[in-house]
Amino acid sequence: MRYDGLAVLISLICLPTSAAIAQEGDAAAGETVFKKCAVCHIADSDKNKVGPSLNHVFGRTAGTHPNFAYSPAMKAAGTAGLVWDEATLRDYLHDPKLKVKGTKMVFVGLKDDGEITNLIAYLKQFSK
Repeated sequence: MRYDGLAVLISLICLPTSAAIAQEGDAAAGETVFKKCAVCHIADSDKNKVGPSLNHVFGRTAGTHPNFAYSPAMKAAGTAGLVWDEATLRDYLHDPKLKVKGTKMVFVGLKDDGEITNLIAYLKQFSK
């Protein structure tokens, strides 16, 4: 009985580490996912396309990349305090129109959490 309790305790201690590793994602797989975004966005340079550059997106206030004509909704989201981090980007990528009502981005979002995790890992490479 003591052993079972110890095993449970060890598994509980190790669980967050395993979950954290799972959330890191695979940047190479994320590069493949990014092909869905590359029609409108670029990540490896600071140029805008149809959508704003995603270069250094982490830590950026929404609606503030220079020389991009954001929707009033995206500008308002930034003014209200929306800053792109893993959690906010994950929500946005899952359902852009739910996260920022009135965004002009037409992409319907990614429904696969694994794809989102991998895409975030890919984008992180360009935010260092």
